[in-house]
Amino acid sequence: MSTDQPSDAQRFSDLWDRYAPRIQAYALRHVDRDEAPEIVAETFLVAWRRLADVPGEPLPWLLVVARNTVASHRRSRHRARVLSDELARLHAVVAPAPSSADEVVSERDALLRALAALTPVEREALLLVAWDGLSPGQAARVAGCSVSAFKVRLHRARRRLDGSLAADDPASPPAARTDLTLVSPEGRS
Repeated sequence: MSTDQPSDAQRFSDLWDRYAPRIQAYALRHVDRDEAPEIVAETFLVAWRRLADVPGEPLPWLLVVARNTVASHRRSRHRARVLSDELARLHAVVAPAPSSADEVVSERDALLRALAALTPVEREALLLVAWDGLSPGQAARVAGCSVSAFKVRLHRARRRLDGSLAADDPASPPAARTDLTLVSPEGRS
């Protein structure tokens, strides 16, 4: 290497000193004040990496790099906005569970204890309707009794189950206790 040729570091330093303010001005015309220094830095990073490609009149080349960098930033912002919008949409569609895992475990435990406290006949009446999804008429055939007798069993089973759940958690509203019974609306008649 001859002494007439400046080193890469010196050439880059000269590029920076001479053209950084012009690239900064260009960036300020196209992006906000906070983002402009990043555009300048990325433009000169490309210039450093491709120093051999920088022509003798570097300003137009540097402006093209800055223009491409601005476009890249806009695409990145657009993708981030689209992602944010999609996440917001998904969050609205799939609402997070209102209770924590500890609450779910406690509610299940209370429900299982309340079911275990029922007589076998009452438990069968509730589970035929709530678990198996049978109507009172269908459940009565399975239980081997009349529809009227089954409805009485079901009514008593619900009342005892709600009473057991209320005793376990007197602070919970009756609607919350009813939700725990898993009884379908058609089984309530």
